[in-house]
Amino acid sequence: MTTVYNVPASKLIEKLAQHLKENVDEIKPPSWSIFVKTGAHVQKPPQNPDWWYIRCASLLRKIYVHGPIGLERLRAEYGGRKDFGVRPEHAVKAGGAIIRKALQQLETAGLIEKLPARGRKVTAEGRKLLQEIAEGLSRELVKEIPELEKYIIKGD
Repeated sequence: MTTVYNVPASKLIEKLAQHLKENVDEIKPPSWSIFVKTGAHVQKPPQNPDWWYIRCASLLRKIYVHGPIGLERLRAEYGGRKDFGVRPEHAVKAGGAIIRKALQQLETAGLIEKLPARGRKVTAEGRKLLQEIAEGLSRELVKEIPELEKYIIKGD
């Protein structure tokens, strides 16, 4: 059985974001998402109009791989290097409101759940969705590049 670990993360996130946009009604960009930067380390808001769905998909994958994981660790994961001009750069965390709102929407959709004092983890429904998308993606990749078939783990 192909899992999230067996397919390229960028392609999985792209497919998952498309699925979330088309099929999950609970996930919608807030009205302020067109103006907001993703953190203090960036200078402009995201240029991609579908960035909210990509961030939600990325969060879902990250929680699957590293979960249970909390908000502060996710802020650190999505943070970056802040340019202070002539002074040395330092690592800063990403904005918390974006991640928090995205996590709340994923919880409402039933894809993740909150564990008291431990963070969030993927529910059975979320795990099933990720594995179905990973399966479909692996089939597409094998059609494009037949040599990959020997590297894909087959299950039942």
